[in-house]
Amino acid sequence: MKTRVFSFLLFSLLFFSGMTFGQLKIGYVDSKTILNKIPDAQDAKLKLDALIRDWQAELSKMEAAKKAKQEDYDRRKLIMTEQTRNELESDIKSLDQQINDYRTKKFGTNGELFQKQEELMKPVQNKVFNAIQEVAKKDDLDFVFDRSASISILYAKDKYDITAQVMDMLKLQ
Repeated sequence: MKTRVFSFLLFSLLFFSGMTFGQLKIGYVDSKTILNKIPDAQDAKLKLDALIRDWQAELSKMEAAKKAKQEDYDRRKLIMTEQTRNELESDIKSLDQQINDYRTKKFGTNGELFQKQEELMKPVQNKVFNAIQEVAKKDDLDFVFDRSASISILYAKDKYDITAQVMDMLKLQ
């Protein structure tokens, strides 16, 4: 719904401003294509993937330990004293909480993954953004859209695609 409203507003802005101020110059870029060709972005992705694998492995160990403790508890709960049963239940809840805390710490909204991704990708994204700005200024473009972003471009002529120019600016093939 938001995308449709945004698209309508964008279309209206472009249509009516085009009638009032003359012709607008618009370009688009495919930032995914560019990022896939930048070695620093590929290195950052590899580092992030390695971190994710390590964190997932640690999470799996924690979940396996909790599962083993839960299965042991389920097997023996009928022969346990109430105090032992309460202690084990408390241990299991504690392990569950530790798992949730670890998951949030590593993969949460402001978790380590988000921060590391920001740290590794920000310089690359800035480099791409600056190159896009330079090409847009050189070609005197009024708007530049990102084809790989959430904004839908239903149709665009290839002559408005500035991806290759941006890649040339970044010295990529």
